[in-house]
Amino acid sequence: MTRIVAGAARGRTLQVPKSGTRPTSERVREALFSRLEHYGYVRDCRVLDLYSGSGALALEAVSRGASHAICVESDRQAAQIIRSNAEHSGLSQHVQVLMQPVEKYVNQTGRGDIDVVFLDPPYALGEAELAHVLAAVVEHLKPDAMIVVERDKHSPEPTWPAGVQLDDERIWGDTRVWSATHQD
Repeated sequence: MTRIVAGAARGRTLQVPKSGTRPTSERVREALFSRLEHYGYVRDCRVLDLYSGSGALALEAVSRGASHAICVESDRQAAQIIRSNAEHSGLSQHVQVLMQPVEKYVNQTGRGDIDVVFLDPPYALGEAELAHVLAAVVEHLKPDAMIVVERDKHSPEPTWPAGVQLDDERIWGDTRVWSATHQD
């Protein structure tokens, strides 16, 4: 069972797509958001959740005070589950769900208004594809925005685009999480 860990919707159960996703565990979300909150990257922030799956990362952020979250998910069933989770959690007014491939979204002209971006792609996504998405997402970010990438613990460090600097790397169980700061 997946639940929202903290904030206004604390304890609300989240539906998870039957296949094709692996929601970020509560333990990882708790540790990750504790760190993000410590550095001021949650309250009143605009969040972009790429490869959203169940929407757990975006919903956790909004529950903890993020002003708005955009969830980008290409799977129709998963996108509907995100909408349902947002409604069930009472957070739907702060969550926008876009059913489209992540590559299509990031290649659109960005407004430079995102404070935090989460990338939790399928583990099968190649490193070159991830590098392309990271390079393209920069246009959507504010200066000093935080980029969080979640992968299998055996995955190599992502190739960061120019203007992005690694801030931290953590392993929790089978999950490796990198956080980097956009310096432009």
